[in-house]
Amino acid sequence: MLIRFLQEPWPWYVAGPLIGLTVPLLLWLGNKRFGLSSNLRHICAACIPARKPFFKYNWKKERWNLVFVSGCLIGGFVGGILLPNPDSVSLHPEIIQYLQQFQIRVSGINPGDLFSWQAITSTRSLILLIAGGFLVGFGTRYAGGCTSGHSITGLSNLQWPSLVATACFMAGGFIMTRFILPLLLQL
Repeated sequence: MLIRFLQEPWPWYVAGPLIGLTVPLLLWLGNKRFGLSSNLRHICAACIPARKPFFKYNWKKERWNLVFVSGCLIGGFVGGILLPNPDSVSLHPEIIQYLQQFQIRVSGINPGDLFSWQAITSTRSLILLIAGGFLVGFGTRYAGGCTSGHSITGLSNLQWPSLVATACFMAGGFIMTRFILPLLLQL
């Protein structure tokens, strides 16, 4: 019974408040910053001798954030490998129809033409992965944080830059999905 409960997707009215409670919990613990992208900086500061000023800080004070990311990885493994949902999860029929107009075959939740080891070996996919990774990394550094940092803790702390960043994240996502992605899928 408990395993079946854990395998089911949690509804928004449970998952949303749990995510929202992260902020008061962090404030109660004395931390005001939360985000996944800052962990790359912490890992680099821990592993690379501090020759650059960006990595010269007390990264040990942020160990809790590294533990959080480790928990995300472990939770993903447990949820995806150890306790997968036995029911079939499927894409919305309109998304399937949209992808099929670009000759992308869909079976299950991940289109194999986009998300597979064979797809990664194509030149187009490698270029898109490298360019996308660079843009995400650059954008995260330029914006001073990632979507979780700005949209969860930044907005709840009433930080104006986080409001601007979140609005730009949303606008960029809409523009990418509506205008740029169709062009990339035609390549």
